[in-house]
Amino acid sequence: MTVKLIKQMIDACRLGKRACDMMPPLPKDVLPSYIHVLDTVHTLEAASGPVRVSDISDALGLPRPGVTRTVKEMEAKGYLTKSASPDDGRVTYITATEAGRQLCDKYDTQYFSELLPALQDIPEEDAACMIRTIETLYQVLAERRNNVGKQ
Repeated sequence: MTVKLIKQMIDACRLGKRACDMMPPLPKDVLPSYIHVLDTVHTLEAASGPVRVSDISDALGLPRPGVTRTVKEMEAKGYLTKSASPDDGRVTYITATEAGRQLCDKYDTQYFSELLPALQDIPEEDAACMIRTIETLYQVLAERRNNVGKQ
């Protein structure tokens, strides 16, 4: 690894952010995090059934208070509903409403399905390597950021 290569990696991350900024504009009252939460709810429901805030938090690697706040906003806007578990009233399940499912389908499922043919030539191993590399870079930078000034 060289300093030049590290700089190129950071430049590639900047380019990645610009690519994310090219995604279709969301409706006025919708944040990108809503799409991520809706996709996570859909994925978790399909894999293991009813979804709790803690499940979303764990899957996204985000603190529970932030996920709770986002879920409340989304519920107020009609994209999610909360319901008590029939077995334990202390447990609350999160479900996408029809409006939430439509939003997720349009801005997640359809968009990425349309990208698939254009990205078909990228080998899965290359995509997996890119993901691991960006995650590692993020962890290193986050760790260093947390330790700045503590030495």
